[in-house]
Amino acid sequence: MADKLTQEERIVALAKLPEWKMVEDRDAIIRQFKFPNFNAAFAFMTKVAMLAEKIAHHPEWSNVYNRVEVILTTHDAKGITALDVKMAEFMDANAA
Repeated sequence: MADKLTQEERIVALAKLPEWKMVEDRDAIIRQFKFPNFNAAFAFMTKVAMLAEKIAHHPEWSNVYNRVEVILTTHDAKGITALDVKMAEFMDANAA
């Protein structure tokens, strides 16, 4: 099981993820991605799904046409862990 980030680790990690915001009333981060069309959004989700299966860490997300909203948290740790940071970094890199 991954360990929940300390406050200091969280500050450092989130400084590198400026598009991600804390979820109110929950130890999780959220971001909305916007793509040119549904195919691009779905392709992004497919890439992320491959990583999610590989590292056994799955996002909470929804898709409407060209938008993908993602919430990341590690349920076992009851908060944000290095797995969430890794996933967020991967998503940012693949959404560009």
